[in-house]
Amino acid sequence: MTLDELIAGYRGAATASVADAVDKVTGKTGFLPEAFKPRINDRKIVGPAVTILEGPTAEFLPPQHAIDAIDEAEAGSVIVISTNGTTDVALWGGLMTAGAVANKHEAAVLDGGLRDIVEIRRDYDFPVYSRCVSPGTTLGRIRTLASNVEVAIGDVIVKPGDIIVGDVDGVVRVPREQAEEVLAMALEIDAREAEQARLIIASGSLRDGLAKYGRI
Repeated sequence: MTLDELIAGYRGAATASVADAVDKVTGKTGFLPEAFKPRINDRKIVGPAVTILEGPTAEFLPPQHAIDAIDEAEAGSVIVISTNGTTDVALWGGLMTAGAVANKHEAAVLDGGLRDIVEIRRDYDFPVYSRCVSPGTTLGRIRTLASNVEVAIGDVIVKPGDIIVGDVDGVVRVPREQAEEVLAMALEIDAREAEQARLIIASGSLRDGLAKYGRI
């Protein structure tokens, strides 16, 4: 299955079903911590991860790895920035959003803060998920260390090229090497839940639906 086919398939799958499928297929949690929220809009996001690792510094340095990734990554990428949860300053703002929009990226997912929300909503409507919101700059606090490396967000490991799926339910990482299997299972879960919901409505009983399908 091509990347485009995978992305189209995941756009049609419920994010909760994707999370359940990752649990079943990989035996590991794929969803990011509850603190990650869509800060700009409710648009569903699906795309391959381009990862950035950041860490503490006292130097006033630009986020060079993130800047380069925004300009160089393939269109449709999800820019994933990890600090291992060590910061509450803004890792992303209006100028980085402008670069992401110019390069036709899908979204940004930030293990830290977002700022310039009014500007981003007004001018770009670009999806950004972040751990928090903050007006504070990274300069003198955080610097980029590497790009396209394995990163951790909470207990979830994200590798370059992994499929990122997100909406108002949250954000899920799908391992690229198991993405087809996860997608097939997620779509199967969606179909079973639709049948189960119809039975519950027709029978007037949640218990009957649970008894037949064994799913809640």
